[in-house]
Amino acid sequence: MEGIIFDIKHFAVHDGPGIRQTIFFKGCPMSCWWCHNPESQNPAPEKCIKTNKLADQRYTREQQIGYKVDTDGLMETILGDRVFFEESDGGVTFSGGEPLMQATFLKEVLTKCKKHKIHTALDTTGYTNKTNFRTIAPNVDLFLYDLKLIDNEEHLKYTGVPVANVLNNLKWLDQNNINTRLRFPVIPGITDTTNNINAMSEMLNTFKSIKHIDLLPYHNISNNKYERFRKMNRMGDTKAMDEKELAPLKMKFEQTGFTVTIGG
Repeated sequence: MEGIIFDIKHFAVHDGPGIRQTIFFKGCPMSCWWCHNPESQNPAPEKCIKTNKLADQRYTREQQIGYKVDTDGLMETILGDRVFFEESDGGVTFSGGEPLMQATFLKEVLTKCKKHKIHTALDTTGYTNKTNFRTIAPNVDLFLYDLKLIDNEEHLKYTGVPVANVLNNLKWLDQNNINTRLRFPVIPGITDTTNNINAMSEMLNTFKSIKHIDLLPYHNISNNKYERFRKMNRMGDTKAMDEKELAPLKMKFEQTGFTVTIGG
């Protein structure tokens, strides 16, 4: 079976436990204003012009973003890092984009990983139907689950999709005691509002098994990508956040009984 990915990062240390290989799937149902991988949104391979500067000279070349790969070929790449997984209790993380847009391909790769006893993590928006979600769950050792906005109208405005599936799938993970770590992107004026933080805290107070959240401070290091891929940068000149600014928010979530990490 074939899928479409756009990057593979070796020796990753922020996408789950240990040393990991992170595989980035092409395609995402969301179009978040602050997306740091805008090249991931289109599910199809696409071309762009990349410019490099050397001294006073500028050089341009065409670059393709996204390529097809079959499950056997991808497993060969994954197994190439197996020694590092074993030495560090690491594994492979599927990210994107949104891997669940290619749910059948994802399921096949996950199943192969489990046969080889490789730890698997899924970095997901949670935006998919419950059938897709519950089908892949048994082969995922760790969910890295994005939680952005609770209000449906706000979620629609800033991500392009309604929030119901995101919240329903997250509650199902909690109810079934499935290993999950929340990731909250802290975006100035969007996700860090008093209303959103209070709504999140109220919901987190009801959780039984999910008790860890990573606060991800907004950064603007992807600004050049928007220019390169000719996409609108809706965050404009918004300044990157200092991790120290998140200390009060960290304390608030800790008061709900969560273990809180800044970054992740």
